[in-house]
Amino acid sequence: MQNRFVLAVSWLGLRRLILLALVAMLFILAGTAYAQETMPTVPDDAVNAVAKDMFCPVCENIPLDVCGTQACAQWRELIRLKLSQGESPEEIKAYFVEQYGDRVLAEPPRRGLNWLVYIVPPLAVLIGVVFVVRAMRSWQKNADEALAEAPPTIPENDYVRRLEEELKDR
Repeated sequence: MQNRFVLAVSWLGLRRLILLALVAMLFILAGTAYAQETMPTVPDDAVNAVAKDMFCPVCENIPLDVCGTQACAQWRELIRLKLSQGESPEEIKAYFVEQYGDRVLAEPPRRGLNWLVYIVPPLAVLIGVVFVVRAMRSWQKNADEALAEAPPTIPENDYVRRLEEELKDR
């Protein structure tokens, strides 16, 4: 009789233990589902606004927002993740520069020898304009001097005089 009692109590305990385990698993699964709530989605426009100022790490001179390589797709997803976490576009660009260097930026930073990129082209255009203006003034001056001189005289010879007389007679 005592064995039956122990068996009944252990059976009830086992049933409770199984029930408790099932309830615990439900709470764990519910918590996992709650924890896997989707991150707020970032629109493609916001991702492309950051990506257009960066270049593809694989292809040369192709902006990140239009490149179709797998590496660029991964970079755009990383940008989307960082934007959803609240990082600013400047912080995201700084992250990529830290990882891959200045070559990922569409616009080189204004430091060191990179200043030449911003100074030399306008300076070259200015020098070209000055050169063209001076050349045009020189050409105008030469043309004015040529017009100021007396027109060359044609020597009067007998043949020309007779030709003109015959033309008048006709």
